[in-house]
Amino acid sequence: MSIRKIAVAFTLVGAMLGLGAAPAWAHDSLKSSNPEKGAQIASPSEIELTFTGTVRVPRIVLTGPDGTRHEAGAAQAIDNKVAQPVKGTLANGEYTVGWRVVSSDGHPITGTYTFTVKGSPATQTAPSGAAAPAPAAPATTQAAGQEEEKGSSSGWLWIGVAALLIAAIAGGVAWARRPTQD
Repeated sequence: MSIRKIAVAFTLVGAMLGLGAAPAWAHDSLKSSNPEKGAQIASPSEIELTFTGTVRVPRIVLTGPDGTRHEAGAAQAIDNKVAQPVKGTLANGEYTVGWRVVSSDGHPITGTYTFTVKGSPATQTAPSGAAAPAPAAPATTQAAGQEEEKGSSSGWLWIGVAALLIAAIAGGVAWARRPTQD
C-alpha cells in the first residue's frame, strides 16, 4: 500500500469524522422566574418563567403549604416565556412551583423551586389570645432558594454517532486496501 493511499484514507476518515460531529445539543434552562425562587412576596396573580431558548408544551403546578393546587387554567408558552395564572389569592405560606417544558432541542426539562407568600389578606387570623395553627409541611420539602432541574439525554444519539464513525473508518480502510490498477 502506498503512502499516497494511506494519506488519502486518513483524509477521508478525518473528513467523515468532521461531518459526523454535531453541534452541542445543550438543553435550555430556566433563566428567571417571577416570583423568584426563595422570594417573600404578596400573593401573585401569575407565575412567569423565562427560559434560555424557545420552549413548548408547558406544564406548571403550583402547590400550597397544605398540598392544595392553585393553578387557574393551562400554562401558555410564547417563545421563551411561560405564564401560568394563579387561582384566587394565596394565603401566607411556602409554595412550590413545579414545571415541565419541552426544550428547543426536543427534550423535556423539569424543575421545582419555592417562594413564600407573606402579608396576604387571604390568611385567616386567629382570635386574639389564640395561637394560629402551624401550616402543614409542603408535599415536597426543599430549602428556599434551591432549584432542581432535570433533563433527559439521548443515548441513541451517541450510539448513532458512534455507528457513523465506525462505518466511516471501515469505509476508509476498505477504500485504502482496494487493489489498484497501476
